[in-house]
Amino acid sequence: MSKIHAVVLAAGQGTRMKSKLYKVLHPVCGKPMVQHVVDTMASMQVKDIVVVVGHGADAVRAKLGEDVAYALQEEQLGTAHAVQQAAPFLHDKEGTTFLLYGDVPLLSAETLAALLTYHEEQEAAATVLTAVLSDPTGYGRIVRDEAGEVLRIVEHKDATSEERAIQEINTGIYCYDNQKLWKALAQVKNDNVQGEYYVTDVVGILRDAGEKVAAFEAADPDETMGVNDRVQLSEAEAYMRRRIVVEHMRNGVTVLDPSSTYIEAGVTIGSDTVIHPGTFLRGRTTIGSDCVIGPNADLTDVAVADNVSLTYTVMVDARVEHESTVGPFAYVRPGSVIGPKAKIGDFVELKNAKIGEGSKVPHLSYVGDAEIGAGVNIGCGTITVNYDGAVKHKTIVQDGAFVGCNSNLVAPVTVGQNAYVAAGSTITQDVPDNALAIARERQVNKIDYANRMPRKGKKQS
Repeated sequence: MSKIHAVVLAAGQGTRMKSKLYKVLHPVCGKPMVQHVVDTMASMQVKDIVVVVGHGADAVRAKLGEDVAYALQEEQLGTAHAVQQAAPFLHDKEGTTFLLYGDVPLLSAETLAALLTYHEEQEAAATVLTAVLSDPTGYGRIVRDEAGEVLRIVEHKDATSEERAIQEINTGIYCYDNQKLWKALAQVKNDNVQGEYYVTDVVGILRDAGEKVAAFEAADPDETMGVNDRVQLSEAEAYMRRRIVVEHMRNGVTVLDPSSTYIEAGVTIGSDTVIHPGTFLRGRTTIGSDCVIGPNADLTDVAVADNVSLTYTVMVDARVEHESTVGPFAYVRPGSVIGPKAKIGDFVELKNAKIGEGSKVPHLSYVGDAEIGAGVNIGCGTITVNYDGAVKHKTIVQDGAFVGCNSNLVAPVTVGQNAYVAAGSTITQDVPDNALAIARERQVNKIDYANRMPRKGKKQS
């Protein structure tokens, strides 16, 4: 196999998106469209990737980073003109060059590898990826000669009525002999309706020079879908979401209702995990094996170990160790670590809290900026009072401690090992190991109080 290069066109503004965000940066399954294209090339070990930027160039650079080269198309004069901006990076190289688009995010590595193999087997100067559509309106048509060879590609707006009846369309995706590509680009003219330089004209130029132009039909036309507006963005999202879910299921994950499960592209899931409906798995989330996730779990950048159960839970940038349970209706915020065999129950909020092995925060509690040791019980309604209006302070509850219901732990404060906090206490001082802390008003009973009070409905004399 020859050396492989790639040019990714990402200079368009995308006015039909009606958005402040540049088109190629709109996400599909949690990742910008152009990032999908670049990542697919990287997975195929393509080293020379040149992204042609224009509108929103700085934003695209910021998102893709330094792993690719950038060529700037300052003036939008057509696709051939855009490709020409990559010449300083590639014109003197040997091998094969992919031409791809930043708003065509669904192409799989398998389809592109098949295109590349066919291109090299045919020893073609150019090979175009085609698709057959029932409604090809708006797409460039593949015009073939009597022998079935590619004769030219004609844009829809420049096509005759006879050419518009052709259902085989140009996806815009090509493989080129790199040296022949740059020679042909130098001959492209702009004598067309739009006055633009079309990269599709390269096909005719190569044919006129006696070079072979091949065509490879995509097995799944939906992979070649371009995104130009919000409707197409939603269609691309649905297609990729289905593909991601199917891949997880084939890898041993049970997804009870794929149509109501949302898994982004960067998520990994271990075998024999069960995903219930209404679950969102986002970002860099990793799920271990033998877990039960959902229903209605929403996890972003969360690391979940094996044998964990998460139900009706929202978690962000947190970690859950093995054999723990979380939920229902828990909110776990950034910086939180839930240790092994711990229990976080209903209506509990954690923030930057470390929960030790086997500890329990069963219900109706807020634990923020805290370290909870192993084997601790946090009673219902307990609050770590961590914020004084200016600074966040830390609460430490050491191993084996028991905190009674409706307690306030006013940070900074430490509850020692095996210590007890009586229910209803407001703790403002450290509690020694093995001590019982009681911090509440002494109960006073007013005898016969009710009989001295006016009663509702009783006539006063």
